Amino acid sequence: MNQYATRVRHLKAEGAYAVLARANELEAQGRDIIHLEIGQPDFQTFANIGLAGIRAIADGHTRYTPPAGTPAIRKAVAQYTGARLGVEVDWRQVVVGPGAKPLLTFPMLALIEPGDEVLYPDPGFPTYRDVITMAGGVPRPVPLRESSGFSFDLDAFDALLSDKTRLIILNSPANPTGGVIPAADLEYIADAAQARGAWVISDEIYTRLIYGMERCPSIASLPGMMERTIVVDGFSKTYAMTGWRLGYGVMPAGLADRVALLLTHAVGSTAAFTQIAGIEALTGPQDQVEAVRAEYARRRDVMVKGLTAIPGVACQTPQGAFYAFPNITALGKSSDEMANYLLEEAGVALLPGTAFGGMGEGYLRLVFANSVENIERALAQIKAAVARL
Repeated sequence: MNQYATRVRHLKAEGAYAVLARANELEAQGRDIIHLEIGQPDFQTFANIGLAGIRAIADGHTRYTPPAGTPAIRKAVAQYTGARLGVEVDWRQVVVGPGAKPLLTFPMLALIEPGDEVLYPDPGFPTYRDVITMAGGVPRPVPLRESSGFSFDLDAFDALLSDKTRLIILNSPANPTGGVIPAADLEYIADAAQARGAWVISDEIYTRLIYGMERCPSIASLPGMMERTIVVDGFSKTYAMTGWRLGYGVMPAGLADRVALLLTHAVGSTAAFTQIAGIEALTGPQDQVEAVRAEYARRRDVMVKGLTAIPGVACQTPQGAFYAFPNITALGKSSDEMANYLLEEAGVALLPGTAFGGMGEGYLRLVFANSVENIERALAQIKAAVARL
């Protein structure tokens, strides 16, 4: 007899951690491995933010906080998000948690009934599918097409919509593709959500990491959408705060109350000193954000140029995030085969596109949150290994 509940039997580890474990084994054997598999900034948390956290600990901010976050950070997030989206946001619409993942998970638990259908991007962040299933929902993957800049295939989207559609998940800029959903596509999706009475989760964790545009469009900015949208964001990517575990969701106040109760019973509260550091991140100088974004753009261009110079590899220029998603179908091997081959033979750790769903077959994901020197070295080793195929 299976001793585990149905809701957890399907859960799997993220592919990045499996690749990291194998890469660590090879390093323990004396191999030199270049890590392009983990989606983590290689910069340290900005000094003013770190110092704010240190001061908070020294000043005794180490006790329980309200489950939804302190009023101070909720007000800071409301002001920041309202200005970014061009909409009015009340601080009671904000829920803060230990990382952005709880703000993906708990709204789904609060909204999805068994049998409800949820549309989500494929290839996409693996957590989406696992949480949909954990909540009793039916996952409906919407293909992201390279031919449309890795936006939704709107014909497939239309075909998947039904009377059971409860929720639509968007991620823009996207992991793993680096694609940005155009404003016209967002309007189309918004019309469909309103017509079906569906909710939308808009995962905007990479929204500040965009290239060649001033602002990333958000479905929450469209008329009538804030009342049915959960905007999920956090501090990990923009402010290099992955280990601080601090994220937030902006949603209708009634749903925020439900999500806060789930946080109450699941995690209790978020550390006080991280919230104080988060306030400093949002309200302090933003020049380092812009400097880091410019550096990512430089690295992106180096990576895309190097990948497209490899025979059999094609790579669109990502519009956001810090991922390249090259097409390797011409090489005649599966994504898993190529990822394993490049780790073992080229000493480069990267992910197969299938780590992000079935539509990722024929692609690889490489992280350019690494030095130009390491990126260039990785590209040379990949090119040499591909030539040996």
